[in-house]
Amino acid sequence: MGHTAAVAGASGYAGGELLRILLDHPDIEIGTLTAGGNAGTPLGAHHPHLIALADRVLADTSAATLAGHDIVFLALPHGQSAAIAAELGEDVLVVDLGADFRLTDADDWTAFYGSEHAGTWPYGLPELPGARTALTGARRIAVPGCYPTCGTIALFPAYAEALVEPEAVVVAVSGASGAGKAPKPTTVASEVMGSVSTYAVGGAHRHTPEFAQNLSVAAGARVTVSFTPMVAPMPRGILANCSAPLKPGITAADVRAAYQRHLADEPFAHLLPEGTWPSTGMTVGANHALVQVTVDEAAGRLVAVAAIDNLTKGTAGGAVQSTNIALGLPETTGLPAAGIAP
Repeated sequence: MGHTAAVAGASGYAGGELLRILLDHPDIEIGTLTAGGNAGTPLGAHHPHLIALADRVLADTSAATLAGHDIVFLALPHGQSAAIAAELGEDVLVVDLGADFRLTDADDWTAFYGSEHAGTWPYGLPELPGARTALTGARRIAVPGCYPTCGTIALFPAYAEALVEPEAVVVAVSGASGAGKAPKPTTVASEVMGSVSTYAVGGAHRHTPEFAQNLSVAAGARVTVSFTPMVAPMPRGILANCSAPLKPGITAADVRAAYQRHLADEPFAHLLPEGTWPSTGMTVGANHALVQVTVDEAAGRLVAVAAIDNLTKGTAGGAVQSTNIALGLPETTGLPAAGIAP
């Protein structure tokens, strides 16, 4: 029997990508679509590529308009999901693509987001140790940030097997869609084309505590993360370059064997053959994370590189993957398994 789903924030990038995926999901029927300032307009005015839904008129975003569905996806800016979720019944599966319920530490939330912590929901990164158990049968899911999705998949095998010291460095470059659909001076074409820039340097990015939280879960001990994000002149994709000091006696063979053990059975996280390095172009439109790992012998560091599509595996695809687990469906149901090239 199928499930009905409402999507709040349907006119944004995350909402549009979610709808693209749900159109091919055999067990989920798309119901009400809502928006904020774009309420009252047809979806096709914002996502003309979604032909089958183009005539749907966007409703106002409220608990009342979202009620009556089995699943509610909230693709809203941070701080807007908690109030709506509180009005939805416990029998509804609520999947928050925003940040409101990702962090376990209330002080971290307040420090990075500047408001009261709304609580913590099961974390929607199935590859992270323990996550699938927490997601099974869940009625609330917090979808990870796109940067932490990529960097966590790159590093968690090393921390799960205690191969590296608890101090990671992540430098990741994202396409401009990671900043959302609303035009900003730093993301319009005239600023992005032909230029690579960095921002939120020195631990200021809001995904920093999420990185530390995830890798600490994998390690079973506190891990610090120095995270530097960058924007590249491309619409979508993330490439995360990650490193950490090796513990004494750990070899390159130890590292590769650990990654093979942790990723061999993952449907959407893959260790590439030796000598092949991930690129964002390999992942466009697919729900896959591609990983390569090596050892910098001279520096005594593990180096792991991962690539994802920030809108697919990094947001909407990850949301559907976690939703499948919560509903007891095969994890891969309805998810794009092949990318787009060239």
